Parts: sequence; C-alpha cells; structure tokens
Amino acid sequence: MKLKNLLLIAIGVLGTTVSAQSNLLNAKTPDEIGKKTAAQLESDNDKPLPYGYVHDRDVLMGKMIWEQIDLDERINFPLYYPVDTAFVGKDRRSLFAVLLKGIKDGKITEVYGDDYFNTKKTLKDMESVFKFIDTTDAGKDEINNYYDDYKSGRKVLDKQFINETELDASDISGYKVKGFWYFDKRQSELKYRLMAICPLAVEARDKARGNNDPIELFWVYFPSVRGLLHDAKAFNDRNSAMPITFDHLLNTRRFNGVIYKEENVYGDRTIQDYMKDNAQTQLLEAERVKEKIRNFEQDMWNY
Repeated sequence: MKLKNLLLIAIGVLGTTVSAQSNLLNAKTPDEIGKKTAAQLESDNDKPLPYGYVHDRDVLMGKMIWEQIDLDERINFPLYYPVDTAFVGKDRRSLFAVLLKGIKDGKITEVYGDDYFNTKKTLKDMESVFKFIDTTDAGKDEINNYYDDYKSGRKVLDKQFINETELDASDISGYKVKGFWYFDKRQSELKYRLMAICPLAVEARDKARGNNDPIELFWVYFPSVRGLLHDAKAFNDRNSAMPITFDHLLNTRRFNGVIYKEENVYGDRTIQDYMKDNAQTQLLEAERVKEKIRNFEQDMWNY
C-alpha cells in the first residue's frame, strides 16, 4: 500500500511539473505554446505538501541557525535568474520578483523588519527602500532661477530634471535565511524547518549615489508564503521540462549557505562579533557549528 501511494505521489508531481512547457510539441503557432487544457489547469491547482505536526515533546534537540546565501555561487543561480522582470515567453521569475509582486498584490502580509518578527512592515513603509526620486543638479538650478514660479505652482518641474531609481532583481546580492534544526525522536531523524527569508540589496537611495553596501530589505515568515512560492517555478538545469518550485527548492535546501549566527547565551551574537577581521576563521567557525549539529544526530545511535 505504501509503495502504491508513493507511486501516485510521484505521478502527481510529474504531472504538475511538466506544465511549464505545456503544449510545446503540439502547438502549430508560437501563440499556442503554454496554453493548457482544462484537465491540465485542474491538475495544476495543487498546494504545497503540508508540514507534519511535530509535538514539542518529540523535539529531542533543537538549534536555530542563520545562514547567508551568496547569489554569485553557481548553485544559487536559480534564486537569482532571470533578473529581467519583462522576461517574455517563460512563466518564470526570480525569487525577489516573486516576493515583491506578492507584497504589492497583498498576497504576502507577514513581512517584518527584523528576524525575530517584532516589527511588522507594510509596502508603504518600504517604498523609500524600493524607489528613490531625486532632482538633478540642472533641476535645482532651474528651481533657483524661477523660484517664485515654482513656489506658486505656476510652473511644474519637467521630468527631464528628475531622476528615478528603482530596485530590481539584478540588485539582489544574496539572501539571509533563518531555520530550525531539530532531532525528531519519534522518527529518529535530524530535520530542518525554514522559518524566514530576507533579500539583501542596496536600497534605492544608495544605488542612486553609487553605494554598494547591501542591507536587509525585509524578513518574510516563510510558512505563510509557501503557497505563493509553490506556484512560482525556478529553473531546473538538469531537466527544463520539469521545473522546481521555489517552495521545494528552499525546503529541500538545494542552495548553499554559510552560517553566520546561531542562537547562543550571548544574545545570539554573530560569528563576526567574536571572530573579527579574519574571514577564514569565520568560515571555519561556521563549519564547526554545522558539524556540531551533525554530530548530535550521530551521537543518538549506539552500537
């Protein structure tokens, strides 16, 4: 019975993932590519696999970990590309474009200013981060020359004197993720649960002024956006006919991240706080934290 259920699940996953290139081989004109039948649309109307219930007494060990994902690494490219939001012909967007669109459409509401979910943020609160409007030097001279006219409203500053700078997917340099490693004693297995994700980029004001220091744009509570990320597809380099959802990609940890903080008695200080001015030592400390978690699972077994 279990084998039969697994086969049914596999067939269901296959049926939903092939849909990115639907009608590709049967289309007589390019306009017909991507058009789905009623049966395909119905099969695509699925939801992400729900998390199983975990009782607090079943968690024998738990450790909260913060990691940073560098989008310059090849394995992390599916989170970054395509950077062009007007990418025509493919139903594919970068992770940042999916998150930002979800916030603008009101589908993502669990947005916070910190990784402890203390301060909630709205799109209005973050408008200055995404878009910066400034007057050019020529525009300032124009206002000074006709100050009374502009002050009274008789003249309106022309668009050629205004610079608008907006953040887009190409400005994202990485992500921070917060996750919980725990040992489930009922299943005797070390598991991981992603709790939050945060894009890193320069804000629009700094981008306009040439400052390239990235900041934390916002933190999203991950379980609340699983449905949206399940509908968004990332590129599968091994098989383009079977794209992977962002929800699946992140939950199965198909990315590379470096630990920069673990919960600790020192107020959750970061590795950089006690391993200063030495990047190699910081990487070694990150590996030590990772091995500490792995070793706990090994220590559960006695032979």
